[in-house]
Parts: sequence; C-alpha cells; structure tokens
Amino acid sequence: MGLDFTAIDFETANGFRGSPCAVGLSKVRGGVVVEEASWLMRPPKNHDRFDHHNVRIHGIRPEDVAGLPRFGELFPEIGAFIGDDVLAAHNAAFDLGVIRSGLEVSGLPGPAYDYVCTVMLSRRCYSLVSNSLPYAAEEAGVPLVNHHDAAEDARACAGILIDIAGRNGAGSIAELYLSLGLAVPHQRAFDPFRDGLSKATLTALESLSGPRDTPARPFRTGWPEEGANPLPNADADAGHPLFGQTVVFTGELAISRPEAKNRSADFGARPESRVTARTTVLVVGDGFVAADLRSGRLTGKARRVLELHERGQCIEVLSEGEFLQMVGGHVPAAAV
Repeated sequence: MGLDFTAIDFETANGFRGSPCAVGLSKVRGGVVVEEASWLMRPPKNHDRFDHHNVRIHGIRPEDVAGLPRFGELFPEIGAFIGDDVLAAHNAAFDLGVIRSGLEVSGLPGPAYDYVCTVMLSRRCYSLVSNSLPYAAEEAGVPLVNHHDAAEDARACAGILIDIAGRNGAGSIAELYLSLGLAVPHQRAFDPFRDGLSKATLTALESLSGPRDTPARPFRTGWPEEGANPLPNADADAGHPLFGQTVVFTGELAISRPEAKNRSADFGARPESRVTARTTVLVVGDGFVAADLRSGRLTGKARRVLELHERGQCIEVLSEGEFLQMVGGHVPAAAV
C-alpha cells in the first residue's frame, strides 16, 4: 500500500461547525495529488445564517450559495469521492466535527473514518511557533496563496502530509504512524436517531430555542478575570490536539477566560495563568491571527512566547478562532 489518502477542508457559515458552506478535497495516490473536487453548498436548514466574521474570513456570502443543494443533499457525492480513504485534515477535530454535526442536523447517519490530523503531525515533526495552515504549508514547501479557499486549503493539507511522510521515510499512513509510535485515529459511524447527538449539535439546537439577538458584550476595564485553573480531564481523547498540552490565554476573548480554561481542560489540557517553562500552547484573543506573528501586533505574553521559542522552548501560538475550532461548541454571532 502506498501513501494514499484524501485531504479535506470545510468552510462554515457561522460559529456552529454544522454549517458548512464550502468543501475542498484532494485525493492522493502514491504520494501524489491525482484528483481534486470542491463544492459550494447551502448549510443545513435552520443553521444557514452567515455571520460577518465568517464571511470576512472566506468571502462566501449567502447569495453565492442561494439555490444550491444543502450539505445533506451533497454529502452522497462528497462521501463517494472520499470512499474508503483515510481522511486528512488540518485540525481534524473541526473537519470531522463538521461532517458529524452537519449530518446530525440534517437527520442523516454518517460513515466511519480513519483520519489524520496534520496539526498534530506538524507539532511532532516541525518546530514552528504557529502550526496554522499557512505556516505548516510554507514549511512543507507548498505555500498558500488563497488561504480559506477550501480547495487550496485541502491541497495544502495534502502537501503537508506528503512532506511529513517523506521526512520520516514512510511509504504509507500506517508506516508513518508506526514510526511516530502513534495509532491512526478513528471516528465511528453514527446514526443521530440511535446514538444521540454530539455536544456541539446539542448546544447549537439549544441556541435556536433561545433569544435570537445576542446582546453585545459589555465594556470591561482592567485585566480579564482569570478564574481557577481546572485539572485536565484524564479520560479525554488522547488524539485531540489539546490533550496533554499546558495552555495559557492572553488578550480579550469572545468567551470568558474561565470558560476557555474549562473547555481546554475538558479536552485534556492543563490551563495555567502565566507563561512559564511548562507552557506549550498560548491562545491569543483581540482578533489575533497567525500573520500577526510577523507583523508584531502582539500582547506581552505573546512576545514572551516568541522569546522562549527562539531559546528552544516548544510553544505554539493559536488564535482564538483556531482554539474554538478545536474545542467545538457554538459561539454566539455577536462573539465571533
């Protein structure tokens, strides 16, 4: 068996991961991209609101998908393209979650997938201050031109996995994971009527029955309230990108600092309040994006992380958006 897989990337209409509006796929055979596909789509009914934040990121507007099939109608074609392949995604917790939540709110069952997260592999095999897709793609020699174009992002993800396999002398996904001492993660098949709904979907459905107009966050002065540092969930999925990490938060977040800490702990991370020699992940609010690492628009904690990274300490910087994709849940429109 050669290096065969399909890379996937979704864009969503709003803060609920079950609102896909675009997907890109790159099929790899023998370490070479041999076929690509992409679709625009309407998100599932009742989850098809386009938030300004998401539109600003990917540029897809409601009128671009008006009249197109919804995700549930398109999934047979998407699933047929994937077939029995291992799925690769950059932050697979998000993209696999899109499939699950999107099908759940469409009232449809979903297939099982073995999958690969190139964020996790980038952490293991590269030494980057940010493992966001543009940074990892540049390291892999497949720099992005149009980040958040689903087809291009899927192609970049494929290139990262091909590069990492090559650096490890692996001729297949199985060989790569064996060389790293890891097991290939697996998402089980599900039926929303038999297995119940995922937490992300339940939260989104609960929001539909609440007030539709989310009040703006009140102005706050001084430092954000840190709150307690909960213990990590020892029973969390060891394959999640936050499991085993020591996480610190900086800047103004769309969610409260204590809630962010609780969410990270739920996935097996250890939240702390200061950057120390133990820190492995810094989550930055205030609208930070990875490109700010080059522009210098950083908080004091982020500058401290860059200094420690230059001294050899492996610390990764995440935007709040990347963090929220990892931990799931529904983010109110006013918060994103």
